[in-house]
Amino acid sequence: MTSAQEADEEADVCVVGAGPAGLVLGLVLARAGVRVTVLEKHADFLRDFRGDTVHPSTLDVLAGLGLSDRLAELPGRRVTEFTAAFADGTFRLVDFARLPVAHPYVLFLPQWDLLELLAATAAGYPGFTLLRSHEVTDLLFDGAGGPVRGVVARTGDGRRAEIRARLVVAADGRHSTVRAALGQAGRSLPRREFGAPMDVLWFRLPRWPDDPVGLGARVGAGRLLIMIDRGHYWQTAYVIPKGGRDAAVAAGLDELRATVLELAPWLDGRVDVLSDWDELAFLEVCVDRLRRWHSPGVLCIGDAAHAMSPVGGVGINLAVQDAVAAGRMLAGPLLAGATAQQLTPTLARLQRRRTLPTVGTQFLQRAAARGLIGPTLRANTPVKAPAAIRLLDRVPLLRALPAWIVGVGLLPERLSPEATA
Repeated sequence: MTSAQEADEEADVCVVGAGPAGLVLGLVLARAGVRVTVLEKHADFLRDFRGDTVHPSTLDVLAGLGLSDRLAELPGRRVTEFTAAFADGTFRLVDFARLPVAHPYVLFLPQWDLLELLAATAAGYPGFTLLRSHEVTDLLFDGAGGPVRGVVARTGDGRRAEIRARLVVAADGRHSTVRAALGQAGRSLPRREFGAPMDVLWFRLPRWPDDPVGLGARVGAGRLLIMIDRGHYWQTAYVIPKGGRDAAVAAGLDELRATVLELAPWLDGRVDVLSDWDELAFLEVCVDRLRRWHSPGVLCIGDAAHAMSPVGGVGINLAVQDAVAAGRMLAGPLLAGATAQQLTPTLARLQRRRTLPTVGTQFLQRAAARGLIGPTLRANTPVKAPAAIRLLDRVPLLRALPAWIVGVGLLPERLSPEATA
């Protein structure tokens, strides 16, 4: 580890990771007058099969930041309903249109478009800096045993850069470099891990005009397919048993294509586009959360603090809500000149506030994994819809409850008044 001396950049806050949470936090803090430097290890945001789901409560945040008109210009796809096809029929489970909110739908939007919008908006504030091609490799400490005072990064041309800040925010995902560096310094943040019965293979299939519309699941014996309507293509998740990637590859693409057609016969004529395993992205599903999200001079948010299952696609929404709460709660102390040690009580309050929605959401995700996904992947006979799913289909009003849990969340955050000015 390195002690902080001279720095290439200085800021009040250094955010590691320019994903949705990192950029929303940077934007909220910069609007409040806080000096923020956000680091992104890549030169651009162009990576496929990232979370492209923008939920109603995230849309509320973006509207509060004055971005609704610019967001409407981007190539998004609005979805209001989620259905699931079982052996005994197709059932409607979620209806976002029933939500009493300003944005009663889920927006599927290429994440790079959203990130470029956030970055461009934040760049309009003098206290905001985005450093692309800056990969964090280490932390800076204020002497032996002192708080974290910044980060060390490697630039795209191989140069070593130091960014000093009173607070480092880890928004760099489930494999957080910041969290790992804390562990190497003997300051590990304790973590609780939960099992998951599945992993996911992601791929694209062409969508034709007469295809079904919206978001749906296709449930078969030992098989599960999630299909997201992206307008001109289907973003498709083939759910496999935990650790089943090697077995899927060994079975071959012919077996995969046959399985997809078995679950969705109307895709005939399109599965042949899957001609190479390089066209599929693998997601190793894990569910965990830190017991403590902070250390002197460091805060973890989003997947760096709590990795979510892909069930409901809520990971981005939870991370953005973390960012909004962090921006709202930290701006005042930072502007007042609080030191790393003086920020610690605020970090603890932030964790306490965000623990309820995190624990509650993970509990529901794990319940879905145990009650439906796991048994489906173990089944060797056709799977019929459980009673709870048939009830949702029969009683339309009930479909607003899962819509609220998924689309709004257990504790949606609001921007502070100055952030919406």
